[in-house]
Amino acid sequence: MRVKELMSKKVQTVGPEDFVDKVVALFHFEAIRHLPVIEKGKVVGIVSDRDVKKILGSRKRTKAQKEDPASFAFPGRKVRTLMHRGLLTIGPEEKASDAAAIMAKKKIGCLPVVEKGKLVGILTASDILRAFVKLATDVQKWQKTLAKLNLPVEPE
Repeated sequence: MRVKELMSKKVQTVGPEDFVDKVVALFHFEAIRHLPVIEKGKVVGIVSDRDVKKILGSRKRTKAQKEDPASFAFPGRKVRTLMHRGLLTIGPEEKASDAAAIMAKKKIGCLPVVEKGKLVGILTASDILRAFVKLATDVQKWQKTLAKLNLPVEPE
């Protein structure tokens, strides 16, 4: 199975000079957790929902924040101030299992998919989990079929 079979091709992106408010809006309204940062057509970084949560600070809100939810805004703060640079990417023809191994080893939630220097998709941990569920379901169906035919279910 290849990365291109699992990746999302519709990818929301931001630029390093965009405001963090845009990131928050995209996370909320698009129900996503990762945004590649694009500059001059190249992937230069990534921002995750965890990055935004870190700059929010404590979960305890002040009285002023309770009275004015807009006080959680990030006036003037740019994406470049919280994006991760030097990120790992993967090609669409790479094995999905290799991508999963990288993500597990590096403890990252996604890999931007790049081909010939251009962003062509994004592979997330959710994409990997969906593939795992489908494969596990397929294996169970095959095991039931083999059992009905009185063939060995487990390899010897």
